[in-house]
Amino acid sequence: MSLNDIFSDEDQSIYNVKTHARGPIGELPLTAQMLEESPSGDLFGMTQNVGMGWKPQDLLGKQVLILGTNGGIRDHDGSPIALGYHTGHWEVDLLMSEAAKEIRGKKGVPFAAFVSDPCDGRSQGTVGMFDSFPFRNDAALVYRRLIRSLPTRQAVMGVATCDKGLPAMMIALAGTADLPTIIVPGGVTLPPTVGEDAGKVQTIGARFANKEITLKEAAELGCVSCATSGGGCQFLGTAATAQVVAEALGMAITHSALAPSGQPIWGEMARQSARAVLAMEKNQLTTKDILTDKAIENAMVVHAAFGGSTNLLLHIPAIAHAANCRIPTVEDWIRINKKTPRLVSVLPNGPDYHPTVRAYLAGGVPEVMLHLRKLGLLHEDVKTVTGVTLGENLDWWEHSERRAEIRKRLFAADRIQSEEVIMSPEQAKEKGLTSTVTFPAGNIAPEGAVIKSTSIDPSVVGADGVYRHTGVAKVFTSEKDAIKAIKTGGVEAGDVMVVIGGGPLGTGMEETYQLTSALKYLPFGKQVSLLTDARFSGVSTGACIGHIGPEALAGGPIGKLRDGDMIEIVIDCVNLEGTVQFIGTKDKQLPIADATKLLNSRSTHQELKPNPKLPDDTRLWAALQAVSGGTWRGSVYDVDRIIEVLEAGEKALAREDL
Repeated sequence: MSLNDIFSDEDQSIYNVKTHARGPIGELPLTAQMLEESPSGDLFGMTQNVGMGWKPQDLLGKQVLILGTNGGIRDHDGSPIALGYHTGHWEVDLLMSEAAKEIRGKKGVPFAAFVSDPCDGRSQGTVGMFDSFPFRNDAALVYRRLIRSLPTRQAVMGVATCDKGLPAMMIALAGTADLPTIIVPGGVTLPPTVGEDAGKVQTIGARFANKEITLKEAAELGCVSCATSGGGCQFLGTAATAQVVAEALGMAITHSALAPSGQPIWGEMARQSARAVLAMEKNQLTTKDILTDKAIENAMVVHAAFGGSTNLLLHIPAIAHAANCRIPTVEDWIRINKKTPRLVSVLPNGPDYHPTVRAYLAGGVPEVMLHLRKLGLLHEDVKTVTGVTLGENLDWWEHSERRAEIRKRLFAADRIQSEEVIMSPEQAKEKGLTSTVTFPAGNIAPEGAVIKSTSIDPSVVGADGVYRHTGVAKVFTSEKDAIKAIKTGGVEAGDVMVVIGGGPLGTGMEETYQLTSALKYLPFGKQVSLLTDARFSGVSTGACIGHIGPEALAGGPIGKLRDGDMIEIVIDCVNLEGTVQFIGTKDKQLPIADATKLLNSRSTHQELKPNPKLPDDTRLWAALQAVSGGTWRGSVYDVDRIIEVLEAGEKALAREDL
């Protein structure tokens, strides 16, 4: 290419460049007091506002900052000019527009800013996954800086939906204690009338490699899966679970999580949220009034009742940290999951695989909360962004026209009764729904681990509700090698796959959905267990144990396992207890005490090392979150602790220099 190629065919009119303009007509609504007492930034802000086209006479309304995760560029008819990273942020600007129009109609002054977000589905199995989890902290920092950088804002709305954008938004608003803030969930996409959901369709590569589907089938299924252009995926993965948690925390209005993107009820939610945040400002209701220890516990209870993504075990503690609330411990998660029944039957957990839009039409979060209230599991006295308590919200919901009409619509559209999706505790027990999460320990995971026990295939769980698997380890030091083995026959029924080096120090704690999804949809997969120090996608299912601590690169025992080791896994899906133990080798099994001693005496796997493509940004994140308490505290930045460690390090280095 030459310069002529770049600069050819120019329209001569482009050279008619203006060098001055008249400027907006009118006068700023200034007073002598404003000029004498206001910071210059406040005054110049008014100049900029009219410069962007706002009428001078309308400058003094309540200023509301609308933050969004919007991505891509849509034309006026909705067609793409430039693509976003995913459907979840493709229509977010429409929600922001509806909210802004409502604020403007109430004589307010809306501002908008965007920090887009990545797609975990798009980055599965790629180096993009190394930035996925760290992005959450980065985005939360930027959101908070944007909030502080508009000093005249009087309230903040966060419009977001997906795996990292919505948790980042919640963390940012949780740290904005003294302002009214509200979350507007970005909604969900619809499933195809004929085809596969966005979780299953991510397995077309593994299924084709194992001759489960043809090339034509893969191409057709992959084309139709995202049936509408906006919203998070159709299953209760991390994106959908984060929406549920936002509402459960009281940060979003009643019955807002999981609304179908692009539809009238979804747009109305944005307008309702705008009215709510303006009322919060008027009544001086701020974030610190809503985000309390009780609100955090409510979110944990609702998470368990929905059977939500295990990634929220990383995000809810981070929200609590940002809000200066008590950070939940593993013991808290165990206590809550033991007492909270799972009530929702949706993708990916089942037993009936309803898409998330059906959960919304069945009544969504408030419908689940009605059941939880009867069990005495909720703190009903907490304040919410509606301006009233959770108990008052539920009183309204139970007898509302909205509840009756929305449940009626579910049956009219899909011939599904709401009780088939959101069940009473008695119905759920009869249907065989088990509680959500188990935290197994053992000599491989002395600091603990996580398994979504509710999603283990029922056919491999004993009649007593216990999953038992003793098998030979096949150890992989990268997800790439592990997925290659699955695709080429290197993994067989009965194996225990061990994937190490996937924690924060190795890969930024990547998701391993390539592996878990392949195992779910391959015929032998339910006879394979997976152990890893990485984490899982919210749509992952099966006997998959992650978050194993300490991670391999921090000297954890999981990093000392070898091919041929014998692993014993016991998961009690009823009592939510379990162990994951090294018990010797296939040539010689040992008592637990002797096996533990042998494992601890070993050196770390000789091929174990951080991924050479791990970005410096992620290495810094891994170091900062490690000294702040690691993944069990939400992978946050504990600034006081970080400064303490840095100062101690500086003193130690100074002594060495003497």
